[in-house]
Amino acid sequence: MARPFTPKVVTANALLEGDVIYQCADGRWSRDLAEAELLTDADLAAARLAVAEAQQSSVVGAYLTDMKAGENGPEPVHFREDFRRTGPSNYAHGKQVELN
Repeated sequence: MARPFTPKVVTANALLEGDVIYQCADGRWSRDLAEAELLTDADLAAARLAVAEAQQSSVVGAYLTDMKAGENGPEPVHFREDFRRTGPSNYAHGKQVELN
């Protein structure tokens, strides 16, 4: 029996800057997870991922990651994605300062 589909977000890294980015419902990319499109349909998620993978001139490493609906948009289910959205862990700067 197939497992039920869990909500997902398309994420990748910006090719030039390396920042973590998220695909929005209008097709653009955002560095803010709150703006990401939360996908609740497996076919739509596969289609959005295919679009992302075709954008090789601007993004790298696109994949679907599990998320849940939160008060301010999608929220990570796994530690890895929570860690990715806050940026490097060597010292507080950039997104880490903004999130605290």
